[in-house]
Amino acid sequence: MLDSMYSMIALVFILVACVELCDAATVVDVYRLIQYDISGVPFGSRLATLNHHAGSLHFTPGADLSRTVVIIPIRELNITFVKEYITQRKPLGGLLFLLPQIFDFEDRGATVSEDQVHEKGLMKTVLAELEKLLIHANIPYPVYFAFENDDIDTVLSDIKRNDATGQPATATTGGSIDRVSWCILSVVCKSKSIEIQVVVSAPEPKRIASPTITNIQGWLPGLKADGDPNQLPTIAIVVSYDTFGTAPALSVGTDSNGSGVVALLEIARLFSLLYSNPKTRGRYNLLFGLTSGGPYNYNGTQKWLRSFDQRLRESIDYAICLNSIGSWDNELWIHVSKPPENAYIKQIFEGFSNVAKELGLEIGLKHKKINISNPRVAWEHEQFSRLRITAATLSELSVAPDILESTGGLSDNRYFVNETAIVRSIKLVAESIARHIYSHQGENIKVFADDSSLAVNPSYVKSWLDLLSQTPRVAPFLSKNDPFVMALKKELEDHAHEVNVQHEALDGMFTFYDSTKAKLNIYQVASVTFDLLLLLVLGSYLIVLFSFLVITTRGLDDLISLFRRPTSRKVKTA
Repeated sequence: MLDSMYSMIALVFILVACVELCDAATVVDVYRLIQYDISGVPFGSRLATLNHHAGSLHFTPGADLSRTVVIIPIRELNITFVKEYITQRKPLGGLLFLLPQIFDFEDRGATVSEDQVHEKGLMKTVLAELEKLLIHANIPYPVYFAFENDDIDTVLSDIKRNDATGQPATATTGGSIDRVSWCILSVVCKSKSIEIQVVVSAPEPKRIASPTITNIQGWLPGLKADGDPNQLPTIAIVVSYDTFGTAPALSVGTDSNGSGVVALLEIARLFSLLYSNPKTRGRYNLLFGLTSGGPYNYNGTQKWLRSFDQRLRESIDYAICLNSIGSWDNELWIHVSKPPENAYIKQIFEGFSNVAKELGLEIGLKHKKINISNPRVAWEHEQFSRLRITAATLSELSVAPDILESTGGLSDNRYFVNETAIVRSIKLVAESIARHIYSHQGENIKVFADDSSLAVNPSYVKSWLDLLSQTPRVAPFLSKNDPFVMALKKELEDHAHEVNVQHEALDGMFTFYDSTKAKLNIYQVASVTFDLLLLLVLGSYLIVLFSFLVITTRGLDDLISLFRRPTSRKVKTA
């Protein structure tokens, strides 16, 4: 009996040890594909909860993937497979895309190898194509993004090894097992035939009620001559600061339009120094506008302009909008709605062209006539043009992107932006505006010379670029008093006067849903064969233990008698 008790105690200790040592779960931060509606039409991922087996792109042709989450590293992305399953609406348990570490804006200490730098251009193109596919599709299963790391790479290797056997886990060939059972079998038979199950426990996505957009504006008043009854003309520098992308929690938009935000803040700083001295204050007012709702037809800009009174609108000499100016090599474009022959457009373009030549860069002019009957606008300046205000957009993009595209997606991060390009863009805009204000058009006079106190500050540019590269800014997920919005307001207050904030409701045609981040748990699972083998081992052990206890306590004859056929009642009576 003592020996038997010792055996039972030893078994308990083995089980406890297995529970402690065989914790097979891995937890990974994941970011859900955006879910939204346009005029009631659904787009994006419509589900958030996951509880399926994991598979890779090495699955057997013709396999049933309706209960499989396919894990796809972006480096191995087969866009044909993704496009086929989405466009043809083939059944799939879910998708999990693995992004390289260079896309993780929270990993500030991440190092980038030479190979990663070399392939970043190709990676950006692949991601852009993937994002275009995902954001314009209605996907009936969960889609998540995660970042590569050692743990998930190990898991993916196991998945690929299992898929290579040609026996992927399905609802009929696999099921989850508890860790104790896994440990028992591992101890008993050293089995290594395992499969993987991924689980995301997330609440059902809920519609975001009445999302708001926030505009920020500030002034630098010009110097008005004594007794002059006329209102000073105004030059507006405008930037849309929010983003949109496949994963809202990762949409930092360093180039689109973080580069524009950085440029506006630095231009405001430079002119605040210039205007702080009455002797150098120009006879132009400067209006700085940080608008929201840019990806949604520049909805914030439209509502901001409609809040202007007629006198203010008429005082605007021209507006220059900045969009994506951080990843160009040697050429920028000025986009306009009025014909190039227009006197005002000629003056603006010539002023920018003269400064561009001095800076050693090229600048081109693109004319696109607006259609008043079509509410869709391609560029931010078109909202000004609709109100008959002369305006232009400076951008590295030669063609306007389609709606909700090139607005700060996954591929738009710190590693794809050139600080030098932003500094050169700032010099171009600031110098061109200054020469217009002080009537130095065509003159080789540098107001913001590199060796002067009015030089562009690269450290200031870098610090704000770093902050913007770590801050997702999808408008419906920003509150009215979001820390980032308040930081923008405070910074503009340091350089401008009469800074105020305008809160507006986002256009009702857009509906957004929450649940943008979650935790993904990865567990080891086993097939039915594993379960049967486990049952056989445990059953055998219990039979042997029972037999041993009966023999040691009551003898072998009693054990044998348990299996004998009992004597019939008639025989006993006779």
